[in-house]
Amino acid sequence: MPTEFTEHIYRQYEDELSHLKDRLLVMGGLAEERLRAAVAAIVARDTGLAEQVVHGDEPLNQLHKEIDDRSFKLLALRQPMAVDLRTILAAVKINTDLERVGDLAVNIAEAGLRYLLHPPVKELVDLPRMAEIAHEMLRHALDAFVRRDVDLARSVCEQDDELDELKDRVFRDLLVLMLRNPAIVEPSLDLVLISRHLERTGDHATNIAEDVIFMVSARDVRHPAEPTRS
Repeated sequence: MPTEFTEHIYRQYEDELSHLKDRLLVMGGLAEERLRAAVAAIVARDTGLAEQVVHGDEPLNQLHKEIDDRSFKLLALRQPMAVDLRTILAAVKINTDLERVGDLAVNIAEAGLRYLLHPPVKELVDLPRMAEIAHEMLRHALDAFVRRDVDLARSVCEQDDELDELKDRVFRDLLVLMLRNPAIVEPSLDLVLISRHLERTGDHATNIAEDVIFMVSARDVRHPAEPTRS
């Protein structure tokens, strides 16, 4: 009888942990969709879609609270150890990163609404590419979490440099245009701001990937040690 009871408790705990991961994936899907919609609204010059992103933050916020609540209850009631403890702690941190991605989507949509008050400054090529990379990084980071795949998590970290380079290119290109035509300074600055928000999205995906590496290997890769000086 004690063995059956113990097995029941363990299965219940495993179910709770699995459900936590599932809810985190739902959270990730919502954050990705909001980011995708924000950028699509700017490219398509769709103010209605941008408004939907700005005012549609509540489901993500509610899910953020739910996941935190589930995580803290697991920590308090189950007292997990070793890899399970790291998994739940990673879930809490990933949840926060995903909520901030949702906030960045709102920021992008708000900047987009300001930008859409003006005629197009230029053809948008690099910003959609940045959004595509950011989506891919988020998706792969969450896949790495579910699959406990350290190699996939490391590949996400490596993609961050590409986003940084594109952000710098956007700034350089727009700076040239603003110097030639001061009348486009205001909408151009909003495009620069959007590129920074997309780059920050990549940073959050990188945070998630680093949490996965710590979860699986108990190795903190956030701040690589500098070589010692003799």
